[in-house]
Amino acid sequence: MGNDTDRTQLLEPAAPADAAVVGRSPAISTAGNSAALNATKESLEDYTLRFAPRSYRKWSAGVVATSALGGIAYLADFSIGANIGISYGTVNALLGILVAAVVIFATGFPLAYYAARFNIDLDLITRGSGFGYYGSVVTNVIFATFTFIFFALEGSIMAQGLELGLGIPQWLGYAASTVIIIPLVIYGMNTLAKLQVWTTPLWLLLMVVPVGYLLVSHPESIDSFFAYTGATGDGGPNLASVMLAAGVCLSLMAQIAEQIDYLRFMPPRTDANRGAWWRAVILAGPGWVIFGAIKQIVGLFIAIYLIALLDPAASATANEPVHQFLGVYQEMMPAWLAMTLAVVLVVISQIKINVTNAYSGSLAWTNSFTRITKTYPGRMVFVVVNLLIALVLMEANMFDFLNTILGFYANCAMAWVVTVASDIAINKYVLKISPKVPEFRRGMLYAVNPVGFVSMLASAGVSIAVFFGAFGAAIQPYSPIFAVGLALVLPPVLAVLTRGRFYLRRFDDGIDLPMFDADGNPSDVKLLCHVTGLEFERPDMVRSAQDAPDGGPQYVSSLALSTDKTGELVLPAQK
Repeated sequence: MGNDTDRTQLLEPAAPADAAVVGRSPAISTAGNSAALNATKESLEDYTLRFAPRSYRKWSAGVVATSALGGIAYLADFSIGANIGISYGTVNALLGILVAAVVIFATGFPLAYYAARFNIDLDLITRGSGFGYYGSVVTNVIFATFTFIFFALEGSIMAQGLELGLGIPQWLGYAASTVIIIPLVIYGMNTLAKLQVWTTPLWLLLMVVPVGYLLVSHPESIDSFFAYTGATGDGGPNLASVMLAAGVCLSLMAQIAEQIDYLRFMPPRTDANRGAWWRAVILAGPGWVIFGAIKQIVGLFIAIYLIALLDPAASATANEPVHQFLGVYQEMMPAWLAMTLAVVLVVISQIKINVTNAYSGSLAWTNSFTRITKTYPGRMVFVVVNLLIALVLMEANMFDFLNTILGFYANCAMAWVVTVASDIAINKYVLKISPKVPEFRRGMLYAVNPVGFVSMLASAGVSIAVFFGAFGAAIQPYSPIFAVGLALVLPPVLAVLTRGRFYLRRFDDGIDLPMFDADGNPSDVKLLCHVTGLEFERPDMVRSAQDAPDGGPQYVSSLALSTDKTGELVLPAQK
């Protein structure tokens, strides 16, 4: 037991002297559930299956926000902006970027707030926002898909840089961009926070300087930018083109889940830090899309500069960020230095985002696998799985089919995120049918809640059918409208029809202690889990269905419940 406790202290520091610990009992054995112990002994600081305890959340709001925003250093935005601009023209691309940014910000706000306020990731939020304990597994798969698609996209961009700058064949560059991420993502939030904070200034410098140079030294590039009409030669405002462009940009909607993987480590909100807390949540939560939209516009701007003012033949590579920045750097400095800086920018950007993709993807896979099989294999297993899938996509040259892949995926991402946002904003706060406090613990939730689960499947299914032309070419470009519209409307409709009876299986978790402190933050009072013999904070715990030998109550953690194959620890449903 001594060794087990030592190994878990990296995850759950000992309670401070003034913190209450309830349920201590030296007579309780820790040998009751080896699977739960294996999950608890995971020393990777990821809190895969549970809420992030206050004892671990030692960072300031500013550090958390900086770490979260470091994860959006990806260069895919430059490719996306260039692709939609080359296809539909500047005006339509800009309008599409604006439409997508508004939708992403509006739907991301309630999710970011819940993550920061209640210290849980998007999977745990989704469970209690209309999906149920097992119903949210499908959304985990959607999110995991997002992480390996964008890992592959960023890896492809890095391979392009390595080939251009160092002559490394792309197939080898794909492998290199995958392998270098593994050691960086092993230790979770601690390592990621340091990496993001220290690399952000250099990344900003390398990205901002060339754009400023173009604006100052080549003012004519602005006129060329707005005059560019795209591949069709008709760049005037066109609703179909705007929606096609927006659909590609909306594929990034699931990025809010990666932001939340950082925001769940926000410190408690108090009167002293209220302003900083809200700034961090808004800026690093839905505010990520402001920076993303700027990068898309910059990518479009540089691509048009390369095509219209330097070389019309550049359209073949103008959507590749390494060629975009190399072209501008060469206007500013010697060729050797331009090449060096372009490659450095690509490598830094790829590392900054792909450690987040690998980290978040592994959390999503692990969470789903453990819930379904009641077995915890360890997060590193799924780090490798996620990266292998991404490597296969890279070797299959997914970059050449970027618009189609992202346009299709956007329908799934929108259906999920908008459904959860609708449940929080409308069902919880307007209709007051869905419980305001998010619930994620097994036994407290029904296996599947049709409110969110059916809404997401219906909105995704219809929008995907529209995307592939099932209802005719005339409405094919408008699949994002169907995805967002149905996902917004169906949750309140189904909540009213079901009268909200599938949200909570139990209304009482059997613990006579408050869930929140005087400031409304999750309580840091600790309880002893009788299965693992370890202490967990109050929001992670429920009363066990197994009483103590003396007939008194025993408590069990969400970790132990998630690996309980018999269900003997789960409290019965309440009517």
